[in-house]
Amino acid sequence: MPETSGHSERDVQREVAELQAKSATAARIFDLRRIIGGLFVLYGVIVTIAGINPSDATLDKAEGVNINLWTGLGMLLLGVFFLVWLKLRPTPPPVPDADAEDKPAAD
Repeated sequence: MPETSGHSERDVQREVAELQAKSATAARIFDLRRIIGGLFVLYGVIVTIAGINPSDATLDKAEGVNINLWTGLGMLLLGVFFLVWLKLRPTPPPVPDADAEDKPAAD
């Protein structure tokens, strides 16, 4: 059977496999747990540093509670939770649709 497109079926399958691998990598990179965890860790560090040496005025506003320190530590814990969750339960690779090969293309 002559090839009309210039690509063999093996080449097309290889290209599809490469695109699926790239898609899975992009899904892992842009996983919301990574973004949320990273932002909470970053902001948690900033707020914790601000709460390490509070001024008397800041403590008076918060009725004696070092709110920056406690909020920063909470944000750090939440961010670490998201990152650990991502590490323990990574995004599964997408399952290729077996029916897509059998169905004709819709126009």
